[in-house]
Amino acid sequence: MTQPIPVRREHGARPRLSAPLRTALDLATRGVPVLPLRAGKLPFGNCATCAGNACGGRPTMKSAGACTCPGICHGWAAATTDTATLTSRMWAGAWRQAQAVAYHPAGAGLTVLDLDDTKAVSWARQTLPATRIVPTTRGEHWIYLGVMPSANAVRPGVDIKSAMAYARWLGPGTGTMTDLPEAVRALTVKEPSTVRPVPHVITVPAGAGQQHCRHRTPAYLDRGIAMAEQRITEAREAVHATVYRAFLAVLSTHGRCGCLTEAHTARLFAAAQAKGESARHCTDAWTNALTTLGL
Repeated sequence: MTQPIPVRREHGARPRLSAPLRTALDLATRGVPVLPLRAGKLPFGNCATCAGNACGGRPTMKSAGACTCPGICHGWAAATTDTATLTSRMWAGAWRQAQAVAYHPAGAGLTVLDLDDTKAVSWARQTLPATRIVPTTRGEHWIYLGVMPSANAVRPGVDIKSAMAYARWLGPGTGTMTDLPEAVRALTVKEPSTVRPVPHVITVPAGAGQQHCRHRTPAYLDRGIAMAEQRITEAREAVHATVYRAFLAVLSTHGRCGCLTEAHTARLFAAAQAKGESARHCTDAWTNALTTLGL
């Protein structure tokens, strides 16, 4: 169990908290997952245990996963609404160094359209429905209700921050938040390529017993894949950790007998990507599950 940050106080006085921590606690009580930012508007880096996604993508904080590393890591995934975690000894050093507060938009059910210059702002005003607006140093953040995959440079001066991303907290802004429009979702849809890509095949070693494998009953395997898809689809938080655990469950049952095909992995990847996971994160989670199981 984490211990609260020790604070000095005069007799009868309330404890003194840093300005970033006060802001973070206020946001957390409103259901917005937050994390500290160091100089340069950057999150605190991965710890040695979790560097390179070595722990399987299970971030440290309760709202994001089950990793038990002793530091604040995984950037956006360290965001939490747990005030006990925010004021724990584990976070004390980060808040002492924090220059600002960031939040995980998707964790609050939001998408931030980051407009980086006046041209991007002008385009948004002419093209998109009005919503809550937060001024930034060079442009504006337009905040919509709804979650989608994050993407950078979807057009000149425009980034999308939602799933698996963080945005700097710059104040509540003005205006009424509206639903995420299809015009914003469409910004991440790429035109189909006329060049046929080389298929990326993820192999699973076949075990010695595959000639008499009970999993070759189609209903048994299909039920397992369907359960994994449902588990991923129903995730409301910690999506990356849920995807990893679902992959791990499938591979632990079906990974040694040669039953899994590319079509099965494609179904699992599709379910994960529909929840905002990138193809790279899917591949990393699958690879880490294989490594964990020694496949």
